[in-house]
Parts: sequence; C-alpha cells; structure tokens
Amino acid sequence: MTAQERPELSGKVALVTGASRGIGYGVAEALVARGDRVVITGRGEEALKEAVERLGADRAIGVAGKAHDEVHQAAAVEAAMDGFGRLDFLINNAGTNPVFGPIADLDLGVARKVFETNVVSALGFAQRSWHAWQKDHGGAIVNIASVAGVSASPFIGAYGMSKAAMINLTLQLAHEFAPLVRVNAIAPAVVKTKFAQALYEGREAEAAAAYPLGVLGEPEDIGGAAAFLTSSQSEWITGQTLVVDGGIFLNAGVG
Repeated sequence: MTAQERPELSGKVALVTGASRGIGYGVAEALVARGDRVVITGRGEEALKEAVERLGADRAIGVAGKAHDEVHQAAAVEAAMDGFGRLDFLINNAGTNPVFGPIADLDLGVARKVFETNVVSALGFAQRSWHAWQKDHGGAIVNIASVAGVSASPFIGAYGMSKAAMINLTLQLAHEFAPLVRVNAIAPAVVKTKFAQALYEGREAEAAAAYPLGVLGEPEDIGGAAAFLTSSQSEWITGQTLVVDGGIFLNAGVG
C-alpha cells in the first residue's frame, strides 16, 4: 500500500505483539488498512524494521524484544503512549511452540517456557495496556488463541494447554475489564505461516483437503477477524472465542 493509498487516520492506536510476520503482521496490516496506527513487537530487529517499512513509518512503530520480558512489555506500551498518545487496542499474538511430542515425556521446563510466553506475557501486556490507557478511555483486547486450545492437540499438547489457558484468560479479563474494555479471542486452525510450516510443508494440498473449505488459512483471514473484533460492529461482543478454522470442526465425529 503506497502513501497515497493509505486511508485517513482513524485516531485509534493498536499494539500487536509478535507482528514482524505471520498472523501478527496480518493483523497489523488490516488495522493500518482501516486507518489505525500500530506499535508492533518481535524478537528480530531486522525483520521488525522491514515490517514497519511495509506498514509505513508514519503509521507504525517497532519495538524489539522477548514477549515474556517485563521490561520489553513496558517499552512497547510506552512506545504507543509516547509515539501516538493513546492505546485503544491490544492484540496478544506473540507465542511459542518449541516442542513436538507426547506430553508424557514433556520437559517441565519447556512447559513453563510455553506458558510464560503464551499466557503470562499476554496477561502482562493486558495489565499494562489497561493501566496506561484503557481503564480510563476504553478499548478492546483480542487474544490470538488456537483450535488446539479447544480440542485435544496430539504432539503439541503444551501449546494446546497454553492456548486453553489463554481462552480462559480472555474470560477473566472480559469480566474484570467490562464495561469499558471488550476482550475476545480468535482460535485459528492451520494458517500458512512460518510458525505453522511444519504442519503443512511439502504436503499443503493434502493438509488443505481435510478442510471443508479446501484451503488453509492465510494471515489476512485472522487480520480480518481481529479488525472486526476491534471495531464498532462488535460493540456487543465480549468474552467470546471466535473459531476461524476453514470448517475443520465440521469433520469432528465423522467416520
């Protein structure tokens, strides 16, 4: 999108974690496309810089760091407040899934790392966004969960457990932050990103065939859902988890 094609500013500002690529970038792109300004985070400074350039340096700020680092969380929120003067929306997307295998053999240290990154960091960002702006001015939070959090998820059990916790975190925050702040979650199935590459690489057609809609998800699919959940069109929705799965749950119990 060129500078000439960008819409007028909406006046709204979002913080999107884990947004140098993949789903997070898809969300940031959707928000910028409607006129929001964004602060995006990511671990790699170079990838983050490139993402800011694509989004537009006048519309985006990048803050590099690890999601579970409280100093980084504070820096990201401060970047929104100092750079744009407000923080209306938080999209908790940063996550990790460093292990593949049965949970019977799961290293508990790895389990703690998964929960620290996927759940505790989301709570930390929510707390900081609340105190910095939302408790006085309102807004919305969207947590990017997963279908792994609403069903059994063989071989990625730690990830699934963390996403189930994230869905419950959504409920807790929605209850506590009402009526000023709405809090919802999105639970995607397999989306074509580097993060999920191992689930479809080299066999995309086969993987997609399992979905009633016949295709895997794209980052913009989740971006559109996040844009809706942070818009005035969803003002009477809170505490919900929107499953975006290409229809894969329709196959449950078939056969």
